[in-house]
Amino acid sequence: MKLYNSKVFHRDLSWLRFNHRVLQEASDKRNPLYERIKFLSIFSSNLDEFYKVRVSDIRQIKNLKKPFRKKLITKPNKVLKEINKQVDIQQQEFGKIFKEQIIPDLKAENIHLINHNQFSTSQQQIALDYFENQLISQLNLESSFYSLDASVFVENENSYLVAFLERKFQLIKIPKSESRFFSFPEENGNHFITFIDDILRHALSNAFNEDVTYYAIKISRDAELYIEDEFSGDLMKKIKASLPNRETGQPTRILIDSEMPKKERESLKTLLDVSIADFILGGNYHNFKDFYSFPNPTDKDFSYPIFKQIEHSKLSKANYIFDVIDEKDQLLHYPYHSFTPVIQLLETAANDPTVSTIKMTMYRLADESRLNTALAKAAKNGKNVIIFIEVKARFDEENNIKWGQIFKENGATVIYSYAEIKVHSKIIYIEREIEDKTKRYALISTGNFNEKTSKIYSDFSLITANKKITKDINKVFLVLQGITIIPKTKLVVVSPFKTRQTFENLIQNEIDIAKNGNNAYIILKMNSLEDKKLISKLYQASNAGVQIKLIVRGICCLIPGIKNQSENITITSIVDRYLEHSRVYIFGNNKKEVMYIGSADWMTRNLNHRIEVLTPILDADIHKTIRDIITLQLNDNTKARRIDKQQNNIYVSSTNKDIRAQYATYNYIKELKN
Repeated sequence: MKLYNSKVFHRDLSWLRFNHRVLQEASDKRNPLYERIKFLSIFSSNLDEFYKVRVSDIRQIKNLKKPFRKKLITKPNKVLKEINKQVDIQQQEFGKIFKEQIIPDLKAENIHLINHNQFSTSQQQIALDYFENQLISQLNLESSFYSLDASVFVENENSYLVAFLERKFQLIKIPKSESRFFSFPEENGNHFITFIDDILRHALSNAFNEDVTYYAIKISRDAELYIEDEFSGDLMKKIKASLPNRETGQPTRILIDSEMPKKERESLKTLLDVSIADFILGGNYHNFKDFYSFPNPTDKDFSYPIFKQIEHSKLSKANYIFDVIDEKDQLLHYPYHSFTPVIQLLETAANDPTVSTIKMTMYRLADESRLNTALAKAAKNGKNVIIFIEVKARFDEENNIKWGQIFKENGATVIYSYAEIKVHSKIIYIEREIEDKTKRYALISTGNFNEKTSKIYSDFSLITANKKITKDINKVFLVLQGITIIPKTKLVVVSPFKTRQTFENLIQNEIDIAKNGNNAYIILKMNSLEDKKLISKLYQASNAGVQIKLIVRGICCLIPGIKNQSENITITSIVDRYLEHSRVYIFGNNKKEVMYIGSADWMTRNLNHRIEVLTPILDADIHKTIRDIITLQLNDNTKARRIDKQQNNIYVSSTNKDIRAQYATYNYIKELKN
């Protein structure tokens, strides 16, 4: 199956190419050793989620009747086959990087990741002692044996060891309560680390007094919450009730040890009641996401140099934050800037007697949060606090529900998800009452209000007292509150009401400028580009002579470099120490450049089925700052890849001075005075 037709790449195969860019970072020796190990972890974690969500969706589509199926995806069986083929190729590359690069590079630093066959005599005894003292009580060994015709249930996302014995088999769940790695005592400056998988292999084989082979297996299950009717009853309660089903969903991937013989694979297929086609060949170990916390037993630092977060030149030094916002619009760029000013804004609002109202959307909340505590305090202090919590934010449903209950207990008005639509916007609205006048403030962000992710996700936040923008933001909240149906905004662009039309008009404007013989250009930065109508409009612009530069981190269905279609389109993708998450849309507009930032990617779901908010950038200083940062990314020749019509992930190279956009951005932000 081709990765693309004449017009667009397939979205899921495009996503796999993105995850390959993550895998490339594990092989890039310009990265510190332990950061390369973390990229293996991220690759593995990404793939787990892909199978739990996207592959399960395709499987569900496959079961629909043909007329409905064709509207959603073409030839789902072929797509699944191609996905598994590409994943198998990537898993082999993963194993090669791990065995031929990571393990030798660890060894060069006197860190030895050893398996049970490499244990010394003293290490064998230490492993047995650890097994007896720490592990055996968690294994329930007596219940771990099954007849070969048994049917067994394997828990979602857990690593297991399976051994095939005479007329029975043994299934061992690797304990999650223990660290995945065990460190042996140092010997002559050498450090020895093993998986607890290998301690189990050694101890269990020792118990049989014979050489028994234990193979690693792991299942990913369908993680979608299937709510039959979102329109009637209490949607939040339905979501809460359905969360346990996530652990028992249909298998979407069975990762097995590639060394497992064919006969044993057939037995495993019967035991799990699955198809051989569901098997993905992996290595001797699964759940590589555990490598995110791989121990460093040395006194050396194998991580990125520390970037101390930069205090905002105005907001962080403000005696009274509202005065600074009144003076002019302010921009934060995480993780280069500290997230503290957002917390400071809400803590000030919670205690300020002039503040009457705080409204906020929440999509992914931190487990423990000063920001959330400030909101709860504001409600307790008698402020009119209105919080919209999206409980359909996948994998964050439980935590979001928990915080919603806390906010309610403190007196806030909490609004939960609506049927058939997600609220993905990231907005805050504050009202102050001063001498019978209402002063309004708003914050519009490209990313979540989450202290934890703000340290690793790259996002912009605009804080403004602009009268038109703040009124527009309140209009969005009036829709969320059910007071109005359509937000009739003046400047702010809101999905699903007019985002698509706004961007189509802006692209058409560039087409008209180009046709009149003038310089026309479009620069777009986003996480994902999938919407076929906007892609078609970009092709139209390219054919008219508009120069189009795209920066897309993840899914990109647009095919660049096709004659009479996309000759004037280039696509850059950056994978580096921070996750590129901001959305920035720039249009030349005949030398009167127009710029928007906000929460919406160019995916059909973001344009048609989500509440998204984008704001124009009106402040000249902020416009220049964002433009300069985007230019650094377009000029990156260290961590940027060029996406071509074959979807090759080729690093951008240059004979000019090395530019690593994220490092250059950090230095740029440090020098900012506005």
